[in-house]
Amino acid sequence: MTASHLRADLAAAHALFGCLVREVAAPDGAARLHGDQALVWLPRTDVLLSCAVRRPSPVGLHRYTGPVRRLVGGGWAEIEVAELARLVAAELDRRTGVGNDEFVAQVVASRNTMRQLITGRPARDPTPTGEPAIDAYVDSEQSLLYGHPHHPAPKWRSGDPAAWRAYAPELRVALRAHWIGVPDELVAEDGPFDELIAALDPPTPPAGYVALPVHPWQLTLTGPLDARLRDLGPAGAPLRPTASVRTLYAPAADLFVKASLHVRITNCLRKNARYELTGAVALTRLLAPLPLPSGVALLDEPAYRTVDLPGPDEAYGTILRTGLRPHLRSGETPLLAAALAAGPLTVPDPLDWWRGYIGLLVPAVLGLWIEYGVVHEAHLQNVVVVLDDQRQPVRMLLRDLEGVKLDTDRWRDWPAGLPRSIAYDPDRAQRRISYCLLVNHLAGIAGALADARPGIEPVLWAALRDLVAETSARLGDPPPLRDLLAGEPLVAKANLLVRWHRAADRYARYVPMPNPLVTEAQGSLR
Repeated sequence: MTASHLRADLAAAHALFGCLVREVAAPDGAARLHGDQALVWLPRTDVLLSCAVRRPSPVGLHRYTGPVRRLVGGGWAEIEVAELARLVAAELDRRTGVGNDEFVAQVVASRNTMRQLITGRPARDPTPTGEPAIDAYVDSEQSLLYGHPHHPAPKWRSGDPAAWRAYAPELRVALRAHWIGVPDELVAEDGPFDELIAALDPPTPPAGYVALPVHPWQLTLTGPLDARLRDLGPAGAPLRPTASVRTLYAPAADLFVKASLHVRITNCLRKNARYELTGAVALTRLLAPLPLPSGVALLDEPAYRTVDLPGPDEAYGTILRTGLRPHLRSGETPLLAAALAAGPLTVPDPLDWWRGYIGLLVPAVLGLWIEYGVVHEAHLQNVVVVLDDQRQPVRMLLRDLEGVKLDTDRWRDWPAGLPRSIAYDPDRAQRRISYCLLVNHLAGIAGALADARPGIEPVLWAALRDLVAETSARLGDPPPLRDLLAGEPLVAKANLLVRWHRAADRYARYVPMPNPLVTEAQGSLR
C-alpha cells in the first residue's frame, strides 16, 4: 500500500468508525474506552472492533490513530476501510431492516477520492492573486482534503470521477463561469444582478437577452441547452471553487457565485431550487435591519437569476453573495473555520484565543435566535473567521442563507415573500443550534486546540459555560439556555444513518451527546 493510499484509507476508516461510535454503538451502550483503545461491539453480527485513541474528547469526538482492528479468533487483525464498510453495512442491514447496496461503494469511492486529492494537490497555488489575505482565504477553502470528519463518505461525489478533477477545490483549480443568454421573457430574478456581475466581466449577450453565469460542470450534467437559450461560452474573471464545490469565489470581483450543480456531495444534491433563490434575497432584506454584535457580520445574498422554465429552473439558478473585503482591515486574514478545525491549531495562549473566538460567535448566534427567532446554521463551513496580524480572532462572518431558518415561536405572523420551508418549530430550532454551533463548530475548534495542547478541552468548555451563562442572563434566562446549562444533552446529526437510509438532510435524525458544559465525559464514547 502506497503512502497516499495508507493516509486516505486511515482517514476514511477513522471517519466511518467515528460515525459508527456516535450514532450507533454509543447510543446502544455498545462502545467504551479501554485504556487508549475504543472498543465497539456490533451485537447483531457479533463483531468486535477497536481503534487506538490519540486524543479522547469530552463530547466523544475522539481523535483516532492507526488502523481499525477486528477481533478474529484470539487476536486482532487490521482491516482496511472497505472491510470496515462491509461490516458496518451488515450490522445496519440487520439493525434497521433496510438494505443499501450503494453504501460500501460510496465509502470506498470517498477513500479513493481522498487518495487522488493527496497525490494531485499542487504544493503551491498555481494562480495566486498576490494579495496575501485573499490567497490565504482561498487556500483555506481549498485545503479540506478529508472533508467532513463525521461523515461516512465525506469525499464521495456522484458522477464521473474523471470529471470532477477539473472542478475540485482541493486541487487548487481556477476556472471560468460558462455563460448562457436568457431571453428577457424567460428571466426570473430579483435584486441588482447585472450590477453585481459587471465585476465578473461577463460576455455581452444578444439584444433581448441577459447573461447568466453557470457552473461549467453543470452543463456537462444537464445536457443540451433549450433552443431558446444562447450558449455564450466560458468567459469572465477567474473563479475559485470553495469547499462546497458549487460556490465559486471571484477574488478580483470579491463576489461569490452560488451556482446550481446536479452533483450529490455528502448528503445533498447541490441545486438551487426556486424557493431557495427567492428565499435568499428575501432573507437578505429581512435580516438587514437586525442588529449584530460588534465584530460579527452577515455576507448578504442580494440577487438571484434563473431561467423560468419547468425543466431548467433548478439547473441554472444562481445566487450572488457579497464578498470579504468590506469586512477586512489592514493586516487581517479571513479563513474558513473548517480549515482551522482540521487542526492541530497551534496558538501561544489557547484559552485566551478561545475566549476571543467564542466571545464573537456565541453571543451573536444565541442572541439572534432568542431575541429575533433567527436560526443561523453556524457550522464550520458556514463561518469565515477573521484573524488580526497576531493571529487572534477579531471578526466572524456568517454566510449561506440557505441554512438560515426562522423559529415559528417568534414568527407567528409569517413574513410575506418567504417560503414556509424555512420555518422551524422551536424544538427543531434548538436542535440546529445545539448541533451546528456547539457540536459541529465549537467541538471541532476545541478539538483542534486540544490536538496542539492535549488536556486543555475541559478548560475550554468551562470558559464556554461561563459565556453561555452570561449570555443567558443578558437574554433573561430563556428556557432553552437554562436547559442547556442544566445539562440537557447536546445532539449530533446522524450522517451515517442519513446516508444508510438514502434520506435528504431535512429528514436527518439526531443522536444525543454528552453536554460538556456541565459534565466531564472523557471516559464515555457518547
